[in-house]
Amino acid sequence: MPDLTALKEGLTGTAAIVVGEEHTAPSIGSGRVHVLATPVMINLMEAAALDAIERLLPPGHQSLGTHLNVGHYAATPVGMGLRASAVVTRVDGRTVEFRVEAFDDKERVGDGTHARVVVNVERFDQRVQRKLSK
Repeated sequence: MPDLTALKEGLTGTAAIVVGEEHTAPSIGSGRVHVLATPVMINLMEAAALDAIERLLPPGHQSLGTHLNVGHYAATPVGMGLRASAVVTRVDGRTVEFRVEAFDDKERVGDGTHARVVVNVERFDQRVQRKLSK
């Protein structure tokens, strides 16, 4: 088991973008309205979670997303800023849980929970390669 003692409740991370046409639902195939696509909001939430913990992981380890439970409540138009935040709410062995939120320049547009698991990258890659060879 890797040393994950640096991972604690209360750690925070952020991520931000300016919504461009490439971030809209039609551009990524998740809808037809030219506003922020839900998968892009989710990606930003995951990036905020990474920002909270990745620098604290032991060498050769990374975290992988395993669970998301989020709502997307308001539209964000092209040209508006979007920022996401993540707060570590629980650390259980290799699993790290977060409260995530996303805000545009006017309001909160989404929130929920996210979980990530810490893996040894070399061992993980070996498992992936075995899957390909079967």
